[in-house]
Amino acid sequence: QVQLVESGGGSVQAGVSLRLSCAASGYTYRRNCMGWFRQAPGNEREGVAAIGTDIDSTYYADSVKGRFTISQDKAKNTVYLQMNNLKPEDTAIYYCTASLSRGFCDLRVLGAEDFRYWGQGTQVTVSS
Repeated sequence: QVQLVESGGGSVQAGVSLRLSCAASGYTYRRNCMGWFRQAPGNEREGVAAIGTDIDSTYYADSVKGRFTISQDKAKNTVYLQMNNLKPEDTAIYYCTASLSRGFCDLRVLGAEDFRYWGQGTQVTVSS
């Protein structure tokens, strides 16, 4: 059974940091793409960051470049999203996802419809 389990969300003040974790199981982690999307109420789900599970290539939305870092522990099938200098506009439910796309992770090309597996999401709330 495929599972993507997110953790690490919470409520914080602007300017501080959080680290999200996503533990994956039930499928072959390598040779694929792991990503983070986020969705605020009434908004479309948007790609935040992605990483190739073999080559470690990374991609970021313009709105988070320089503030967020995606990384992974391949031995644990776990992906992380380090979020620094959080802003109120970062408030959303954050979803972990896997594309099974042979390592192709370019978020300028891929949308939510290109990712096969999804976690249940973890809430991030940033107050001013």
